[in-house]
Amino acid sequence: MQLFPRSLSCGLKGQAEDLEKEVALAFGLALATLVQAVGHISGAHVNPAVTFAFLVGSQMSLFRAFCYMAAQLLGAVAGAAVLYSVTPPAVRGNLALNTLHPGVSVGQATIVEIFLTLQFVLCIFATYDERRNGRLGSVALAVGFSLTLGHLFGMYYTGAGMNPARSFAPAILTRSFTNHWVYWVGPIIGAGLGSLLYDFLLFPRLKSVSERLSILKGARPSDSNGQPEGTGEPVELKTQAL
Repeated sequence: MQLFPRSLSCGLKGQAEDLEKEVALAFGLALATLVQAVGHISGAHVNPAVTFAFLVGSQMSLFRAFCYMAAQLLGAVAGAAVLYSVTPPAVRGNLALNTLHPGVSVGQATIVEIFLTLQFVLCIFATYDERRNGRLGSVALAVGFSLTLGHLFGMYYTGAGMNPARSFAPAILTRSFTNHWVYWVGPIIGAGLGSLLYDFLLFPRLKSVSERLSILKGARPSDSNGQPEGTGEPVELKTQAL
């Protein structure tokens, strides 16, 4: 026996899909705003996976990467706690932002998260890269739309994590870590692959092993005369220059 009219069921499903699209767009516009506002200061990573990608590409020191990730996790927990406290219980639910949809295995979910984060990191690396002459359009909007794209696709599988910090904060508040590792392993692998793909295949940068190790240690590479690298060499991808 059908409990609800077919038209009502279709209407509710349509409303849910519209809401998910609005959430995806909100995520993208929020990130675009952050990139535009503070990108010139820190690069606006706001994501441990993105920071890991820059670390793999020797774009920042180990110490700075550690500080970034610690700040991202603390900021995510603080923001989620504030949001949780000011939202009425009838509305906030259980903060289960990232849950596997029925029928999606942990293996499938991990693969989805890998590809979602891979395309996201490729977009960030390509738009942030100072070596590109005549960059077109807005860097902030490009990054924001890339995040929106990931959510529009991934929300039907994993909820579109793409950011371990965003998944970590609700898990801490609700003390629910079911399949939580998926939202770390997937984005981290995807980010690392995106970094290697861009830096070594799509748009290689000519840096020696010693230069890369120097950057990881926090020292700026220099030439034989002790001067910084000349402008004739490929410019290091800097997150501060947007």
